[in-house]
Amino acid sequence: MSNSQNAAILSHLKTGKSITPIDALERFNCFRLGARVYDLKQNGHQIVREMVPTDSGKHVASYTLVRS
Repeated sequence: MSNSQNAAILSHLKTGKSITPIDALERFNCFRLGARVYDLKQNGHQIVREMVPTDSGKHVASYTLVRS
């Protein structure tokens, strides 16, 4: 399942959009976004993490693909 999740997440990032763990869960049924991002980085994709606030005031990771 992780390969298809990796492909779906990479496709999403290639559109220029960022993704958070909640987005990944809702869109791709992915509970471990950090692990999928790690896989993508190991395959040579440059992805950056930014901590962003939620409506409740907590912070979550938001990942974006670096375009070359």
